Amino acid sequence: MLLHYHPPLDPYLSFLYQDDDILIIDKPNGLLTVPGKDPAHSDSAITRVNRVFPSARIVHRLDMATSGILCIAMNKAAHRDLSIQFQDRKTAKRYVARVLGHIKDEQGSVEEPLICDWPNRPKQKICYETGKPSLTHWQVIEREENATRVALTPITGRSHQLRVHMQSIGHPILGDKFYATPEGLAQAPRLQLHAEMLQIAHPVTKELLTFTCCAPF
Repeated sequence: MLLHYHPPLDPYLSFLYQDDDILIIDKPNGLLTVPGKDPAHSDSAITRVNRVFPSARIVHRLDMATSGILCIAMNKAAHRDLSIQFQDRKTAKRYVARVLGHIKDEQGSVEEPLICDWPNRPKQKICYETGKPSLTHWQVIEREENATRVALTPITGRSHQLRVHMQSIGHPILGDKFYATPEGLAQAPRLQLHAEMLQIAHPVTKELLTFTCCAPF
């Protein structure tokens, strides 16, 4: 539930790539991907895009607090093709995050089943009985004084997957109001999670396209 929704207005929209079939934007932290049910939550990435391109459709989502690359289909045929790519895990994604503390190893994987924590939604939780299989690979990029910058590669695409998986190994993402410790929450003004790379096949030409966008933190 969003008690206070104040989406950023500058930049209003940041386009990274556009053609007749796809649009790639850099979604800012604090902006919903799609509108919420409450009219006060009507402002979103797709709402803003539709003011310019009425036929554009969302293909996948980023959490409101997550910034970075968002792929949007410009027509129905492109939406169908791209949706199948995401569904069949034919895309490649990489995120960058800053997590609390120093991770002992240089790289690793987290394979924990996830399900919605209904009494505390939208939070998710690990559940070995009814959770859906989830896999995340991580690799250390840089060690800071009280944090570690990591590259995160989600193989599955569960809600809050990266956030819960990093919490599960004792290194929650800094600035995460749902999963960080008070110390980790205090260390950053926003969720330190950014979608920095997306690779897809163009829905018409089938050319393999790779888009990158540096983290603002």
